[in-house]
Amino acid sequence: MVARHYRELVCWQLSNDLKRRVYAIIDKPPVSRDFEFCRQIRGSARGAPRTISEGFGRFRPLEFARYLEFARASLLETQNHLDDALDNKYITDETHHELFKLADRAIGATTKLQQYLNTCKEPPRQGREPGTPNGNLKPRPRNPQSRTGNPEPRTRNPEPRTRNPKPGTRNSEPRAKNSEPRTKNSEPRTKNEP
Repeated sequence: MVARHYRELVCWQLSNDLKRRVYAIIDKPPVSRDFEFCRQIRGSARGAPRTISEGFGRFRPLEFARYLEFARASLLETQNHLDDALDNKYITDETHHELFKLADRAIGATTKLQQYLNTCKEPPRQGREPGTPNGNLKPRPRNPQSRTGNPEPRTRNPEPRTRNPKPGTRNSEPRAKNSEPRTKNSEPRTKNEP
């Protein structure tokens, strides 16, 4: 089955569920008073579903797989913050176990999708050739001579750079100056005029 939207991905669903559960925990005291902890766990819990959805929008399997690496890292960071929450007695052992297991499931789903994407064939990156029927893609030539015109690539140009024969000018001919002096308009401008 092909996912048509990132919300259909199991890894995103599990990551989003974890994010919501984390939000519920950090909304209540005494956790809500630990601003630094709340900021860190909120950021890592948000990171996974956000990165999965961004990678899905890339439409290239290997790019998407790279984004899933970042999502996995955010999920692992969230697990570390859950350990901190348990150490600080912000959550019970049971809640810690539930959320840690949910994060493990999200990590597993993310890893499986990443492994699958790494086996996919990457479509070629090509531009559309103008004038082709229906905008068919054609491979671009890979001839090094077509770019530089040098018959022997990776060799130095035997001709040294030349200097401009007339310093202070950009072209071989000096710029012509306007013979008429600039004049100001004697009438004041009105607001309607540009």
